[in-house]
Amino acid sequence: MIKFLKKRWYFVVIILLVVGYLYYRNSVATVAANKENSFTVKRTDLKNILTLSGQIAADEQVALKFQTSGKLNWVGVKEGQAVKKYQAIASLDSRDVKNRLTKYLNSYAIQRNSFDATLENTTSQNSFSQAVRDDARRIFDNNQYNLNNSVLDVEYQNLALEYSTLYTPIEGVVTHISSPYPGVNITPAGAEFDIVNPKTIYFSASADQTDVINLKEGMDGNISFDSYPDQVFKGKLYFIGFTPQTNETGTVYETRFRLDDSTINLPIKMGMTADAELNLKEIDNVLAVPTSFLKKDNKGSYVTVKVNNKMTKKYVEVGEEINGNNVIKSGLTEGEVIYD
Repeated sequence: MIKFLKKRWYFVVIILLVVGYLYYRNSVATVAANKENSFTVKRTDLKNILTLSGQIAADEQVALKFQTSGKLNWVGVKEGQAVKKYQAIASLDSRDVKNRLTKYLNSYAIQRNSFDATLENTTSQNSFSQAVRDDARRIFDNNQYNLNNSVLDVEYQNLALEYSTLYTPIEGVVTHISSPYPGVNITPAGAEFDIVNPKTIYFSASADQTDVINLKEGMDGNISFDSYPDQVFKGKLYFIGFTPQTNETGTVYETRFRLDDSTINLPIKMGMTADAELNLKEIDNVLAVPTSFLKKDNKGSYVTVKVNNKMTKKYVEVGEEINGNNVIKSGLTEGEVIYD
């Protein structure tokens, strides 16, 4: 045997190394398991932080379109250009509309003359029979209808002339032009001009129905933009939706945060994503344990402690739960070790 061991000494060394490694690994796992299944009671600050995800939107944004088809005659803005309120931004070729307006004005003048002549003839029919006067009245009424139609035609063409030019109802920045070049024929849906007022941007986020009940207008939030990962900006909750948002998988409500001046002055753009953190509740310097260490029976809530190397129940008075931790009102002292 000794001769065999001398010749095969390396087998012995390998076996000892394997046994030693297995023993070490088992010891480390046991220690780790004991650490994972125990908790040392201590005082801490508890915060109930709610995180909402969303993106940048704006109160004032419009999509302007022509109400009639026609030839795009003039485009007075470019994408990225700042515009003032009621500024003209584009127009259609209005020659056809102006000619039609002139034509209907002439028709109106003719109908007016015919109406006046009919009115004069009708008022001079008092000496004629009733049948003649009735015929004259019908002619007068027909001329009145024709005159009214002429007035409507003039008004329609005047509106068409006004609608041939687009005016922006807000100040802001032109963000999109679907037909930027004049000279093309467009339909009402074929030429769109999008304008956003960057002074009215806000952060829009969705809150689940279980979270929205804890929100109140005026709450402060810390907003972290994906474009500025190393900075935190301030926002104030000013709007909480009353009806749920559509096209969502769950029941969620829109919330809006007003951004401070320093944030608005950044090159923030529409659609940029961010997260808002709100501190719903905070309790400082309290004894707390993870909720997973608490158990309950007929007598009440308890934790497991070790007394003389034996696991024993210890009943405690439990307070509110915040982010997976429960406040301990009584029954435990700082520094005690509890087990799962």
